[in-house]
Amino acid sequence: MNKFEAVLIFSPELPTKNITEEIDKFKDFITNSSGSIINEEDWGLRELSYEIKKFKKAFYKYIQFEISGALLNNIKTDMNQSDKLLRYLFVKVKQHQELPTKLNNEKK
Repeated sequence: MNKFEAVLIFSPELPTKNITEEIDKFKDFITNSSGSIINEEDWGLRELSYEIKKFKKAFYKYIQFEISGALLNNIKTDMNQSDKLLRYLFVKVKQHQELPTKLNNEKK
């Protein structure tokens, strides 16, 4: 199992219910693929560094998980088909960062 960290960026126009459904779908895919969710953080509504699809703000979600690297492409394919997700980033790490993250502390 490889360790990954993901940042998911959702449209600011989405209701909380839809964001929760998308995140649950992501987590279900990982657990159904013999992976595991380690931790997660909700970074909330934040300013984007640059406009994405004419949005200047977006909802951020940070998730630490473990899964076989071969299955990551299946997750990416599913993510590319979602119209609710503006962007995503997966980073393979040797060790997960301790929570709370610096970004989570900044929003308080």
